[in-house]
Amino acid sequence: MSEAQFLADLKAQKREAYEKLLDEYQKLVFNACLSFVPNVEDAEDLAQEVFVEVFNSIAKFKGNSKLSTWIYRIAVNKSLEYIRKKNAKKRFGFMQSLTGNALPIDKTSYFTEFNHPGVQLERKEEQEILFKAIDQLPEAQKIVFTLHKIDGLSYKEVNAITHKSIASIESLLFRARKNLKQILTAYYKKEK
Repeated sequence: MSEAQFLADLKAQKREAYEKLLDEYQKLVFNACLSFVPNVEDAEDLAQEVFVEVFNSIAKFKGNSKLSTWIYRIAVNKSLEYIRKKNAKKRFGFMQSLTGNALPIDKTSYFTEFNHPGVQLERKEEQEILFKAIDQLPEAQKIVFTLHKIDGLSYKEVNAITHKSIASIESLLFRARKNLKQILTAYYKKEK
């Protein structure tokens, strides 16, 4: 089946096309979500939301980029939206704790053990430290660093997803590495 026919079948909402879409892109979408939200259950939920979004908006796909790039962009946007909502809930919980109306805090770790292809760390603790450090980066740095270093995308692919120039991507990666070094150095000094 050609790419054009596949897109036509998707837009016609043919079941076989959606089965093929899931077969071909399920791993890519899950890994993209897992890179930003390193919790397996949350990444699975986000991946499902991504495919619902693809299903609902495939008619809007103009073909200006590859289908995989468009789907990847949806996965990144859904992941960032999830992170923003989670951070807003944390701020709300903090404000409630100041006023004395605090809700019980879940003390279980947000991160779960997983085997991500872009990150082969030996222990869960090291994974958690790394992803907590990445999570502290400014959003633009976090996105570019995750796409390039964690997911292994080329500068050109990162450009297609983020619409940032190659020079901007290089600059963001440089600053992200510098910030991560500072964050991790401070963490390990504190641990000694």
